Amino acid sequence: MNEHKAQLDLGDEPVELDVLEPTLGLPGIDTRTLRSTAHHVTFDPGFGNTAAARSTITYVDGAKSILLYRGYRIEDLARDCTFLEVAYLLLYGRLPNEAELSAWTADITNHALLNEEMRSFFDAFPRRAHPMAVLSSATNAISTFYDVYRRPTRPSEIDAGARTLIAKLPTVAAWAYKKSIGEPYVYPDNQYSYVENFLRMMFATPLEEFRADPAVVKALNVLLILHADHEMNCSTSTVRGVGSSRANMFTSVAAGMGALWGPLHGGANQSVIEMLQTIHDDPSATIQSTVDRAKDPNDDFRLMGFGHRVYTNLDPRAKVIREFASDVFAAMNTTDPLLEIAQELEQAARADDYFIERNLYPNIDFYSGIIFRALGFPTRMFTVLFAIGRLPGWIAHWMEMNTDPETRIMRPRQIYVGEAERPLPRIEDR
Repeated sequence: MNEHKAQLDLGDEPVELDVLEPTLGLPGIDTRTLRSTAHHVTFDPGFGNTAAARSTITYVDGAKSILLYRGYRIEDLARDCTFLEVAYLLLYGRLPNEAELSAWTADITNHALLNEEMRSFFDAFPRRAHPMAVLSSATNAISTFYDVYRRPTRPSEIDAGARTLIAKLPTVAAWAYKKSIGEPYVYPDNQYSYVENFLRMMFATPLEEFRADPAVVKALNVLLILHADHEMNCSTSTVRGVGSSRANMFTSVAAGMGALWGPLHGGANQSVIEMLQTIHDDPSATIQSTVDRAKDPNDDFRLMGFGHRVYTNLDPRAKVIREFASDVFAAMNTTDPLLEIAQELEQAARADDYFIERNLYPNIDFYSGIIFRALGFPTRMFTVLFAIGRLPGWIAHWMEMNTDPETRIMRPRQIYVGEAERPLPRIEDR
């Protein structure tokens, strides 16, 4: 059998399938002709073993704790780059030089302002509205102010849409937060960096001058970089799925935000904080009793933030966060009892055979919520911060999908297990 072919035995007739070779990682068996030639489909709930596209953006090796953006290690990018540099890398496939970064940063900075009519959009939401609901709705709404973004046909229009969305999303996020706490909206100011501007719009008030702590700016830059992309996860697959119908970038990204909001995806860091708070507030809870509950098959308690669908070793993003978590708390001259509980839980779990045998290590969600909290963000904003970070990855995948000649509208198959065809009874016989 040829090394670039795979053979599938179905009865007496073997089926020969092409094997697609990757740069890194596992090869893929091309099953596109399986249904038409062999009259079979594959069955893969959750698509955990199905490659939906050939991509050049992100590579994950869960067994070796490797995460690469366009070939660069996440540890190096988090240490040496700003979030806007990484956003440029994801969208355009290379790191910008000084002139390109200056022009890119200026362009993003100059487009952070929302159309003034958007104020009434925010005013229409109830104060209790979750910021994620506002964020996804506003992402779609922004495109209504720019006719060309509704169905872009030229690369320049797509590029402009990407820059507009990256520029305006922090403003949308900050205004959603201000709405929820009844404070006046703060407009962007071009003298601040991307992250500083967001922090200012979040936390400034008319009563006093706002100054962003450099340690906070650095920490938020790192956290956004760590969230910028993660291959074909649930929300990114949603963006690609919606985009495969030729829906515009704004609509596709808004759909991705809906997927991200789920507690098993972007909402997981909030679940970690809630779990740690419950442990803290329960005088009878100990680290050991918590670990024991997590191991008890008859207890519905889950140790949130441990294990990952992809990583069977330590999540490299969690490693980065853990290494600078103490520095962040030291620089801000603050402590958090939840951080102490988290560290003790990690130590206990990593010394327990149950967790070791199952490769259950802390993932990014285990520590990101604690850092977001230390930086002053309320729990309801955690998933919003995730969305701001993930935005360049979503856009990069949408752009790649729309230029890929292999892209087809997403249409998974099913294995039908319902009733066979039967006669329709009269109403009096039902």
